[in-house]
Amino acid sequence: MGIFDGFMGNASEVNIADVEKEFKHTLAPNEKVEKAYRLIRDMFIFSNKRLILIDKQGLTGKKVEYVSIPYRSITHFSIETAGNFDLDAELKIWISGAAEPIQKQFNKSLNIYEVQSVLATYVLK
Repeated sequence: MGIFDGFMGNASEVNIADVEKEFKHTLAPNEKVEKAYRLIRDMFIFSNKRLILIDKQGLTGKKVEYVSIPYRSITHFSIETAGNFDLDAELKIWISGAAEPIQKQFNKSLNIYEVQSVLATYVLK
């Protein structure tokens, strides 16, 4: 991920093996990472069981919030592709019981359709 992407609020894909190693304490037995994205210090991980949002807080990033969202809690989602003059693609995920969706932006080089495919695979079971 380029530093410019991070400052622009865009997420970039992260190596799955690195994520599984770094967050092995967070994953359940038989849970595997399908896709992972980093936004400066924060991450969101799509596993075969749930969506994990990781929010590093404070100046040092030692305080970390882990939000686990089972796919069955996702009511619907949308993607918006990047255009000719638009520099990013956007993902919105609505969770049951929440009024506002979770929103993430991706740089134009990332295949937003892959992200949509991962969600569709698990949410539409």
